Amino acid sequence: MNKIRNNFAFIDSQNLNLAIRDQGWTLDFGRFRIYLADKYGVARAFLFIGYLPTNQNLYTALQQQGYILIFKPTLVLSDGRVKGNVDAELVLHAMIEYPNYEKAVIVSGDGDFHCLIKYLRDRHKLEKLIIPNRQKFSSLLREFVPMDVVFMNNLRGKLEYRKP
Repeated sequence: MNKIRNNFAFIDSQNLNLAIRDQGWTLDFGRFRIYLADKYGVARAFLFIGYLPTNQNLYTALQQQGYILIFKPTLVLSDGRVKGNVDAELVLHAMIEYPNYEKAVIVSGDGDFHCLIKYLRDRHKLEKLIIPNRQKFSSLLREFVPMDVVFMNNLRGKLEYRKP
């Protein structure tokens, strides 16, 4: 068990949530926050998420579990789907916070973060890239496997949400 080292996590919530659900389970965000602290010394966990006024209870619960929420305005598409791409916000906040953390943990399988991950790794500021699904992630991230990557596929027993 690592002590909190002042590492920061930057989490693409949509990529994380959809990739985990695609594997047939639901992530317990409270357990995941504890896992990040214990395993990777994460003192602050930034969760990038699209904002919907109807999800206020979810946002409150996530904040109570120790996440710092960074909201992205969303658009409702003509087919009823909600769109809220958080990529720019995640990269921007990782760089704004750069002098404040020892190392970064990036949680996403999205190749749009390749340049950020490479930049952090080259400067010895990348603790770990956590990819939610080993079977479905961007090939742009393959260069970081296995040294800088952990996959969440085998973490179901530890991190799955179970109804009380």
